[in-house]
Amino acid sequence: MSSYVALVLIVVAAIFIIRSLKVVPQQNAWVVERLGKYHSTLTPGLSILVPFVDRVAYKHSLKEIPLDVPSQVCITRDNTQLQVDGILYFQVTDPMRASYGSSNYIVAVTQLAQTSLRSVIGKLELDKTFEERDIINAQVVQAIDEAALNWGVKVLRYEIKDLTPPKEILHAMQSQITAEREKRALIAASEGRRQEQINIATGEREAYIARSEGEKQSIINNAQGQAASIMAVAEATAQAIERIAAAIRQPGGEQAVQLKVAERAVDAYSKVAADSKTTLIVPSNMAETSALIASAMRMVQGSKSA
Repeated sequence: MSSYVALVLIVVAAIFIIRSLKVVPQQNAWVVERLGKYHSTLTPGLSILVPFVDRVAYKHSLKEIPLDVPSQVCITRDNTQLQVDGILYFQVTDPMRASYGSSNYIVAVTQLAQTSLRSVIGKLELDKTFEERDIINAQVVQAIDEAALNWGVKVLRYEIKDLTPPKEILHAMQSQITAEREKRALIAASEGRRQEQINIATGEREAYIARSEGEKQSIINNAQGQAASIMAVAEATAQAIERIAAAIRQPGGEQAVQLKVAERAVDAYSKVAADSKTTLIVPSNMAETSALIASAMRMVQGSKSA
């Protein structure tokens, strides 16, 4: 009998220990009720409860929870139906409110996400829904977060996974995209041809300018060469004349000139006489030759005195 009582006491003591000691895992929070009323929230670690008086009523994970929002049909501002689905990320921040603020905060957040998404998309046209996903996500998060505070839940972000328009709209959009691409291709080709014509014209103009500049420079060089040649001949002639004039001024210079003139006259007559086809007329008075020489000498003397 005594052994039976001891066994019962051991079992009762074990039950008391099990019910009084609670170990809460990390990133978890347990809500404790005492006699059916909220008493406390257990944080991670070892906690002691009063057996048969306290009980763990709710257990919440404090980790970030991804919630798949079911697909739904949304109507845009231009009356186009879109099949939209997304994913919601939230976290329990207040275990007490999460326990008593809503009977099921997960269902509440899901429904609110769907209604908020329909409201946001209803304000946008079809094209804008594809361009402004970030704005849609931000507005959905803002709308849900305001209401979720009473449920002890913090909505972190919302992401649209798919936006699927009807097949007719999708086909029209694809046709529009194809037309836009063909238009850009035609514009690019015309711009290429235009640029090609501009490049050809520019090249021809530059080549013509280069040729004309070359011809101009060639003419200038020839003219400068001819001018330099004329100047060299003139300078050489002037130097020769100056030397002849200086030689005439020397003693016996005039006699040398007379002799040279006479020699030239005799040479001229001899060359004329040597030609068999030429008829030579000899002056009747050879004194005219002396007169010619004297006249030449007077010209030389005149230039000397000047």
